[in-house]
Amino acid sequence: MFWRKKPEVLVVGAGPVGLFASLLLARRGVRFQVVDKEWRTATRSYALALHSESLQQFDQLGLLDRVLEHARRIRTLGIYRGNERSGEVRISDLGEDYSFLAVLPQHQLEAILVHAIEEAGAKVEWNQEFANFTMRGEKVSANLETWDKDSLGYAVSHTEWVLAKRRAVEADFVIGADGHRSRVRQALGIDFSVVGEKKDFAVFEFATDADLGSEMSLILDRGTTSMCWPLPDGRCRWSFQIPHEDSFATLREKDREVSRIGAELYPMLDRKHLLDLLEERAPWFRGEVGDIEWRIMTSFTPRLAERFGKGRLWLAGDAGHVTGPVGMQSMNVGLREASDLVDSITGVLRGKIGAASLEQYHRARRSEW
Repeated sequence: MFWRKKPEVLVVGAGPVGLFASLLLARRGVRFQVVDKEWRTATRSYALALHSESLQQFDQLGLLDRVLEHARRIRTLGIYRGNERSGEVRISDLGEDYSFLAVLPQHQLEAILVHAIEEAGAKVEWNQEFANFTMRGEKVSANLETWDKDSLGYAVSHTEWVLAKRRAVEADFVIGADGHRSRVRQALGIDFSVVGEKKDFAVFEFATDADLGSEMSLILDRGTTSMCWPLPDGRCRWSFQIPHEDSFATLREKDREVSRIGAELYPMLDRKHLLDLLEERAPWFRGEVGDIEWRIMTSFTPRLAERFGKGRLWLAGDAGHVTGPVGMQSMNVGLREASDLVDSITGVLRGKIGAASLEQYHRARRSEW
């Protein structure tokens, strides 16, 4: 049982990248522990499309059939300028073995990975937040904190999060896959520099009778970018870039409730504005707009970590980079980073390479991004 013994690797973050890294560790016989500060997986989040290379990785793990069972295959990227279709890219013409994108909600992808980890005899430890660390020779002693809700007050009660427990976990390595607000990166003192312009998006998911086929639509209109992703079960996701002067966007967050709370705070998210945006940006879209199942204002500010780790603590996924939403690069490249990092760490643990070789991981990541 991987999680009952002292871990060789502590994985911080149970999103797709952290879960993928954990499963790879299990398949390589490396003892690991995976923790996440949240109390459950996200019900909604932005990432939803797996690239060809990611599909190949899931195939190698024997999970591709499970992924495709819940996915819609996208074979064409249609490019629009307002009402005019100006071009297309046929993914099947790119000469790759897996000639489509697989679109599925992130929570379903995470559920597949969690189930595979449980089949390997491990489990995710939720509500465990990485606080800081100390080094003990070549071991990392990571301090984890557990937070609970506490009802306070007399006449009018209110709920606050209070620190319930603090404990230390010792491991040979830490993989920080804990997102763009990474506590691992912060504890290492690594700068997370802005490398591009912030862009705000209004995002809507709804049922539709539109025949979207196997095409993702990219709309370029007066300096803005919008996207339509067909989803399984007769649904679609529209993301509209909103000019800064019109936006009330906040920091990007995953949604862990069934529906987004507080949408009425954002005028961009009401039904009328959705219909106005469709008429303005995509007048060719004539499908019915059913019940809006999810809506959120979200921001993307491209960032890049100065380093992808130090010593015994290393970063993968959004902990090291944030990109714009059009190509879903951050998650997909993050999966490959997890694979490369697990290979290197396993090599060190089994005495095949020296720990200094992990510097190559950092250099390769910085060079690619």
